Amino acid sequence: MTKLTLSLIATFAYNTAIAGLLTATGWMAESCGFGCNFVFSQSIGLSIAIISSLTLARMPAGWLRWAALAGVLPLSVAVGLSLGFALTGFGAWSHPQIWQAMWIGLFFGLLASITFLLVERIGLLNAAVKTRQLRLAEQDRRAMEAHLKLLQAQIEPHFLFNTLANVNSLIDSDPVAASRLLDRLNDWLRAALAQARCDAATLGDELTMLENYLHILKTRFDERLRWQMDCAEDLRALPFPPMLLQPLVENAVRHGIEPKLGGGEIYVYITREQNMLHVLVSDSGAGLGEAACEGAGLSNVRARVAALYGEAGSLSLKNNEVGGATAHLTLPVGTNLFVRPHPCCTNGLP
Repeated sequence: MTKLTLSLIATFAYNTAIAGLLTATGWMAESCGFGCNFVFSQSIGLSIAIISSLTLARMPAGWLRWAALAGVLPLSVAVGLSLGFALTGFGAWSHPQIWQAMWIGLFFGLLASITFLLVERIGLLNAAVKTRQLRLAEQDRRAMEAHLKLLQAQIEPHFLFNTLANVNSLIDSDPVAASRLLDRLNDWLRAALAQARCDAATLGDELTMLENYLHILKTRFDERLRWQMDCAEDLRALPFPPMLLQPLVENAVRHGIEPKLGGGEIYVYITREQNMLHVLVSDSGAGLGEAACEGAGLSNVRARVAALYGEAGSLSLKNNEVGGATAHLTLPVGTNLFVRPHPCCTNGLP
């Protein structure tokens, strides 16, 4: 219902209650029963509601409205009584009890007006509180976005310097390979900059950028770096925080593959079970060390997950039984889905 409709219903009910009260107390019982009191109550009540609302509608809150109400209230009661005289054919301004009727009308009209103004004031205060809450929520949201952007910008691109060094060394010995490497780096930088400037990305975007990243590293590590990615096609369309997956792979390469003499393999395995998305980044490298667990990249990921999802998201690390380590990122999503176990699980890797 609209606000006007509710006001009319409340006014009608209030006027009817007054008519019932006057009839029960024997007001004008000898000549004016409930029907007559009902018509007078409705006439006076509606006159007060209409005249007061039209008069006070454009007045600012404060003493001026109360002063205006004091002026229009007697006029409204007089108009209502005149309307009642005309509708019922009963009574007139010369009736001996007319002033009692005026005082009764003023009393109940004042009660209704005070109630209306107080309800209106409470509504304005509630609206002001909600506006303030929305403003504070917007400020918090912007502060959170700025914090997330800062965390996102802090992802350490240390591989960039190594890549440029590799390009420099390949320019003379293998210009074609140097050109391919620059193309890969260019693709990665375009995607990284685009994601750094946007508020949301998809899992497919993140995996595409990750593929470019690994191809760049492949130039440096050659056969010492191998990888597999297992992600259902429908999961690639899911929203995913930009630059959240790469630090996990970067950590695996830096602390798992690079220190191991023969290098190793990285497995990226993504599933959704019920309302949770599970992202596992596992390697067959040197395993967890203190530096691997306390690096800036993982701290950044934890901070962003906490800021975005609170306790609903998590990141854990553990050593694999057959060597290497696994980072397990858990994020909330919205649809039920079960994906078969990955065959790497039989080898102690997810």
